[in-house]
Amino acid sequence: MTLTKNHFRKVFVIGTVIFLIERLINGGFNAPFKNLILVFFIFQLYSFVISLANIYFFSKLENKISWLDQPKKRLLIGSIGSFLITMFCITILRYITVVVFFQNSWEEFLNTSSFYYIFSLIATANVIIIYHAIYFFKAMTENKIVKHQVISKTETAKFESLKNQLDPHFLFNSLNVLTALIEENPKQAEKFTTKLSKIYRYVLQQKSQDLIEVNQELSFAKTYMDLLKIRFEDSIDFIITDNLEEQLKIVPLSLQLLLENAVKHNEISTKKQLKITIYKEDNYLIIENNLSPKKSLVKSTKIGLNNIQERYALITKLPIVIEKTNKTFKVKLPLLTKKTIMKETYNKEEKYYQAKKQN
Repeated sequence: MTLTKNHFRKVFVIGTVIFLIERLINGGFNAPFKNLILVFFIFQLYSFVISLANIYFFSKLENKISWLDQPKKRLLIGSIGSFLITMFCITILRYITVVVFFQNSWEEFLNTSSFYYIFSLIATANVIIIYHAIYFFKAMTENKIVKHQVISKTETAKFESLKNQLDPHFLFNSLNVLTALIEENPKQAEKFTTKLSKIYRYVLQQKSQDLIEVNQELSFAKTYMDLLKIRFEDSIDFIITDNLEEQLKIVPLSLQLLLENAVKHNEISTKKQLKITIYKEDNYLIIENNLSPKKSLVKSTKIGLNNIQERYALITKLPIVIEKTNKTFKVKLPLLTKKTIMKETYNKEEKYYQAKKQN
């Protein structure tokens, strides 16, 4: 326990305030000056002894029960303990002043007016309530800040991890396409490589963003589809909606991942043309393609759609809608504005700490 000047100032102020209250209740300041000084000294003695005892008690208690970890338990035990310590100190100090200092008898000490103890009880209770109210509020605020920081760091790390999946994922799939194209059509492979470098630059720029304007993402989707048409030519067709409102945003590179999935999971040929349509409906951007599943499919890494779903979940409560029929596959991406973008800190805090307690 380390006492500072600030501690002593607070103790002196408390003693002075209680002295003034007692004087107002007991006839004011009409008593002789020496008596007033004596009474003031006694109140300061009480204040210092009681305060030091409580400071010591609180320092020991803090090592065992933290305000941050167990604020309610700390409040209950601290209040009861402080009250008992304070009343014990008051009794001992009363004995010292009555019997030792003023040399009164033991009987006179026992016959002390009930007003003294009532006044002491009220004063003690008020100081304890004020003290614990301040520290309880401070602890709850600090606890909330700590939780926010933990959740923020956890969610940020998770979000960065998800975004970092995009770079190798895009490069891996594009190189697969390029490898196939080199065997089929070397000249087209050269065009593909040139366009790929431009598109990859966009991927590197945008993967660090949390959100992007939907028109910018649509423009990229058109460029990316041009890249795919180099390989598939007329076997793939796409229609993209006109420009949308500027304030609408989506998760970056989500369209590219969905277009990749459509190409990866469906047969594409002159007889089985892949048709992809991107359009707005209500507050969703819809990516729809006809279904012609490949008979032999390379094992899926499950990065694409899962990545989009998880990144959206970290930004908004609006869900991604997936609709699949025998003929079509449709993904609805929420179009976000300032009102729909949210951080569900409180709910995530609760889930995080519940999970932490279970582990």
